[in-house]
Amino acid sequence: MSSFEESPAVPHRGASDGLDFAPEALSRLARRDRASQGKPAISSVRPLLLCVLSLAVLALDCNAVRAQGTVPDRELVVATKEAPPFAMKQPDGSWGGISIELWRKIAAGAHLRFRLVETQNVQDLLDDVAKGTLDAGVAAVTVTAGRARSVDFTQPFYNTGLGIAVPINESAWVSIGRALLSFGFFQAVAVLLCFAMAVGFLIWLLERRKTEHFGGGAKGLGSSFWWSTIAMTQAGAAQNAPATLPGRIVATGWMIASVIAIAVFTAGITSTLTRRGLEGAVHGFNDLRSVRVGAVANSATTDYLTRQQLSFRAFPDPQSGLSALSRGAIDAFVHDKPLLTWTVRKDFSASVRIVDTSFSSESYAIVLPKGSTLRPMLDLAVLDQIESDWWRQTLFQTLGNARSP
Repeated sequence: MSSFEESPAVPHRGASDGLDFAPEALSRLARRDRASQGKPAISSVRPLLLCVLSLAVLALDCNAVRAQGTVPDRELVVATKEAPPFAMKQPDGSWGGISIELWRKIAAGAHLRFRLVETQNVQDLLDDVAKGTLDAGVAAVTVTAGRARSVDFTQPFYNTGLGIAVPINESAWVSIGRALLSFGFFQAVAVLLCFAMAVGFLIWLLERRKTEHFGGGAKGLGSSFWWSTIAMTQAGAAQNAPATLPGRIVATGWMIASVIAIAVFTAGITSTLTRRGLEGAVHGFNDLRSVRVGAVANSATTDYLTRQQLSFRAFPDPQSGLSALSRGAIDAFVHDKPLLTWTVRKDFSASVRIVDTSFSSESYAIVLPKGSTLRPMLDLAVLDQIESDWWRQTLFQTLGNARSP
């Protein structure tokens, strides 16, 4: 538990302070009443109106001062959850990390007294803050529209995105198999076959009445399709070739075009296999649709993957998901990138790496109950801290960057 001194009370004038000038004010009013005799009645009412207006202004000032006193005169209960490097529990039970140090800086500046309590997961933290049993939540809690309906968030103190972890070593045969069974491969083959059938149909129209092996109905059409496919592969195109001039012109154009098409197709397959061998099967978000994906259950990550209609396997925490990734049970693990990078660097650097990409904007903020009087003060305090040199240095030392809102 950490505590700080309370902020000094706002000075104000007591009721006795105003009694010193009461006799003088009354005598002044009496003199004005005598002087106003014989004048309209409204002149005698003017001093009374001035007194009423003065009292109203003083009352508004007092209310304004009272409204600014948002620092509660009690110990705050602040929840946190382990989310390295933003919230880390030390062996002696104390807490550290980027978010915890930020809160301590803010609490020291505002003279807040508080104690930290641990929750099992982010959902428990959000539920307890929403019910008002906790005064705030500080960890690596992502701001989402769904969460904002039940709790309030301060200004974000860190902006990030989702990252992807993949195995370092993947079997070459596994990479080749995935490349050959991928949607892109079947799409390219389908396009080539469609071109071959279109050319075959055109050859059949031109040759069916003048060339015997292209004559007839279905039999001649099948022969033209077969010849077009053989011509595309440059194997035996001279056998049973078109005999008419228009048919030979089409056949010549198709053989030249097919050489280019096959070369492009071969280069694409070679490039894909080479890239998969060097980078693995996943190097961006779109690749997640063709592999087995893991994510932490009941997190902002799973909400995003669900909205993208991407299937995944849920794990209780990042360590469990990364362990499954190392064993080959899944092909990719998706999580908040700074937390993922920290965990991989600390425990899985020999078997897992982070893909050099990120997607889906994520913001971390302090959680407060709805209508909390702490929010105006904390909003300004967060902005002051994240614009400071201390904050940039902390991010650089911990994460190797200084990205901040």
